[in-house]
Amino acid sequence: MDKFKAIGKSLALWLAIALMIILAFNFFNSNNFKTPTEPFSTFVQQVQKGEVKKVVIQGQKVIGLTKDGKPFETYLPPGYNEIVKEMSKKGVEIEVKPEEGSPWYITVLVSWLPMIFLILLWFSMMRQMSAGSSKALSFAKSRAKVFIDNKPKVTFKDVAGIDEVKEEVSEIVDFLKNPKKYQQLGGRIPKGVLLAGPPGTGKTLLAKAIAGEANVPFLSVSGSEFVEMFVGVGASRVRDLFDQAKKHAPCIVFIDEIDAVGRKRGAGISGGHDEREQTLNQLLVEMDGFESSDGIIVIAATNRPDILDPALLRPGRFDRQIFVPLPDVKGRLEILKIHTRNKPLADDVDLEVIARSTPGFSGADLANIVNEAALIAARKNHGKITMEDFEEAKDKVTMGIERKSMVLSEQEKITTAYHEAGHALVAKLLPNADKVHKVTIIPRGKALGVTQQLPEEDRYTYTKEYLLDRLAVLFGGRVAEELALGTISTGAGNDIERATELARRMVAEWGMSEKIGPISVKIREQLGEPVEIVSEEMRRLIDKEVKRIITETYNRTKELLSQNMDKLENLARALLERETLTGEEIDLAIKGELTKSSGNGPDKGGSEGKKEEKERKGDVDDFGLSPQLEA
Repeated sequence: MDKFKAIGKSLALWLAIALMIILAFNFFNSNNFKTPTEPFSTFVQQVQKGEVKKVVIQGQKVIGLTKDGKPFETYLPPGYNEIVKEMSKKGVEIEVKPEEGSPWYITVLVSWLPMIFLILLWFSMMRQMSAGSSKALSFAKSRAKVFIDNKPKVTFKDVAGIDEVKEEVSEIVDFLKNPKKYQQLGGRIPKGVLLAGPPGTGKTLLAKAIAGEANVPFLSVSGSEFVEMFVGVGASRVRDLFDQAKKHAPCIVFIDEIDAVGRKRGAGISGGHDEREQTLNQLLVEMDGFESSDGIIVIAATNRPDILDPALLRPGRFDRQIFVPLPDVKGRLEILKIHTRNKPLADDVDLEVIARSTPGFSGADLANIVNEAALIAARKNHGKITMEDFEEAKDKVTMGIERKSMVLSEQEKITTAYHEAGHALVAKLLPNADKVHKVTIIPRGKALGVTQQLPEEDRYTYTKEYLLDRLAVLFGGRVAEELALGTISTGAGNDIERATELARRMVAEWGMSEKIGPISVKIREQLGEPVEIVSEEMRRLIDKEVKRIITETYNRTKELLSQNMDKLENLARALLERETLTGEEIDLAIKGELTKSSGNGPDKGGSEGKKEEKERKGDVDDFGLSPQLEA
């Protein structure tokens, strides 16, 4: 398409030049002192009066001269020859010339224009073909962004929350600065380093920091930029990438999202000539084909190390696999300090409180919260970012935006209040449940109300007692509706779905059922289709155990709330009055000691039966659990 556009532009340019030449000829060939044209009737009168001296007739055109020496011009009507006889009687000198044809330059252009057009077309096509050949060659070139003079300014000071990982990669920086220190002892620096971990943990930032610390050229490319629909193009780009790297050695080659090109071979159905596999084969050759003294270090990042080809992960290619984890509370505090160092903060901002209240957040999530807080502060015309802005930003990120346009009916508002009060009260009464941070009946995201729980410390493993209490918290909303209102609603749909999934994982994956024992039954994928490797008898047994755990937990939750109906009433009443309660206010409300207020806004809400917003990916830990939100 671009080629045809260029040809069209060239032809348009040449045609414009030809048109300008024609206009110039017309201008210079025209008589600037053109003879005035007069009416035919005036000409007849002049002839009859004998005032005409001489005329020249060219077809219908008549050019003449009066006896006074004034030129004139007129045109004869078709078939009117009487005026010629009249001029003859009056003694007018008559000269007849053949009718004028087209100007010579018009004749030349008409005769030669097709030939000129073909010549110009040929020249344009030849020029485009020469340009296209160079583009065809560049099609197989690597699209890596090369940073040589403008090396990354990021250093290890800009990376926080992953101190152990920084210590691990500092050896690479030292090698790039002092290679002889390792070579003289026979040491070989790792040829490749694979950074694996959840999204947003800083893998790309860490690679830039390594290049910035070592002060070496940095070649950055995405794994998807290698793969094209034409077989062989990706392999050619890999070759060109490493050719560029050798020219700039010592350097760092960073391949982001390497799983786009490094998936296990033979997993697809396209055969051995698949473009992605050809590209991977070339990458394997290049990584094991250059000497360590070349000073080329390949750093790759991925969220899915489990799907990479084993040949790519063997020593000699990616010698080191470094897991970049989600930051702990200390790491989150350091990350918050980095993202707020150039922002004006109010005196009431306590970054440590924010760090403790954001378990499971990645560095990208924390950066987003800081940015949202700055935007909220600007919207409210605050001179500095306050703690209130941070709390609102955190609620917006974790629970969704506040839906102020929705108005609940009084009955829906009461149902939502008892539902959320049930979640919060069960979480308060059970010893192993996470601490309740906030509960609200203001619609946010897809939820009509939200109960937010935050653990007092980061969790890395979960006990059976904790999981059973978590199931009870999930059923707290449904049980509260049943006991207090004598009916149930669709508002607990998402709670039931999550409780069923959690109970199934307890039985089928974590071996927490006495009848089934420590057996793991996972769903595997074959050719893109999920296949559960389990017998029919085992499947029925799993279903029975899941139902048993859910039924027992539901009855336990029902008994717990039945014994604390007064506390449930107090909490639901406080929610109807204030709409949002903090952890301290929840404790006072349960005791009935919360002072009454007019509320903090008009009724807000939405239609019945909406589900709670799904947890953010950043909140889900290795076990797939999130102690963040309950609808």
